[in-house]
Amino acid sequence: MLGKKVFLTGFFLGLFVADVVSGANTNLNAAINFSGIKSPIVLRGDSRTAYRDPAGLYHAGTFYLFYTLVRTQADGRIYSYTAVSTSRDLQDFSTPRIITPKGQHLNFSSPGNVVRFADVWVLCLQSYPRLNYRRGEKLRWANENARLFIMRSKNLLHWSEPELLRVKGPDAAVEQMGRMIDPYLIEDKNEPGKWWCFYKQHGVSLSWSYDLENWTYFGRADSGENVCVLVDGDEYVLFHSPGNGIGVKRSKDLKQWRDVNGLITLGQQQWPWAENRITAGVVLDLRKEPRIGKYLMFFHGGGPGKKKTQDNVDANCSLGIAWSDDLKNWSWPGKAPVPQGAAADAKNWRR
Repeated sequence: MLGKKVFLTGFFLGLFVADVVSGANTNLNAAINFSGIKSPIVLRGDSRTAYRDPAGLYHAGTFYLFYTLVRTQADGRIYSYTAVSTSRDLQDFSTPRIITPKGQHLNFSSPGNVVRFADVWVLCLQSYPRLNYRRGEKLRWANENARLFIMRSKNLLHWSEPELLRVKGPDAAVEQMGRMIDPYLIEDKNEPGKWWCFYKQHGVSLSWSYDLENWTYFGRADSGENVCVLVDGDEYVLFHSPGNGIGVKRSKDLKQWRDVNGLITLGQQQWPWAENRITAGVVLDLRKEPRIGKYLMFFHGGGPGKKKTQDNVDANCSLGIAWSDDLKNWSWPGKAPVPQGAAADAKNWRR
């Protein structure tokens, strides 16, 4: 009798698992229901948690959202990590999974993006040392030892130890490289196999490499932080974060950049959770993906308060979502319709 019960239990369990898998496959093929996304907040911070600096990837029907996770411990010490959450519908994201080691001398964070290189996934990120940093102190930024790194993975689950990016060249002493944060990798639009690394140093700086190990410094341009770069036709489109909002620049040659489209602030005027700042916008070009067909933006907002404090930098930061068909007009959950005959979207929703 026991054997019969075990058999029946296993049989029905198998039916249940098969049903779940079948349903998952069906959902994988379903178009994303943007109108079904009820909140612009993807991951909400609180008094001990901040979600910052998102990086996105869409692969095999799954959205991978990497980000800085800032946590305040019970003893008041503040640590930063790189973590990841996943979703298939942009409505429900998985519990944060930390992928970097712990240490205030490390604070690996600000993932820029994930690219495919030499048959593995490569994630770029920064270190952000803030030694002996605690809750209740004056707000403090990373020291001069902040540097750039990459991590590698074969499956987007298990990641290698961070590897230093010597973006000033193999002969540059590490201690002489200077403070640098917010890396972003992109392949050259005209020369396949040539990779560019954008990073915050003296505005935005650029270096190039063919193997992600041997780098040549290229130059700099005026820009804010948290750079994200796409290719649109014969131009590079650069998104960056000045004091507040997300700016846009374009260039054909990575040397001469022009500002376009004004400053993107989305629904900030109606969002107390982003009162301090809208920033760190990362844009994915998913127009050719049948389920999506749009540009997708993730960003972070900090609040409350107009002045930067620990309460809106190291806590109470949330990740948000928006989307666009043309990189000019942006939509988000809860956006009020623009009245017929009103001025352009930028006038109504940006400042």
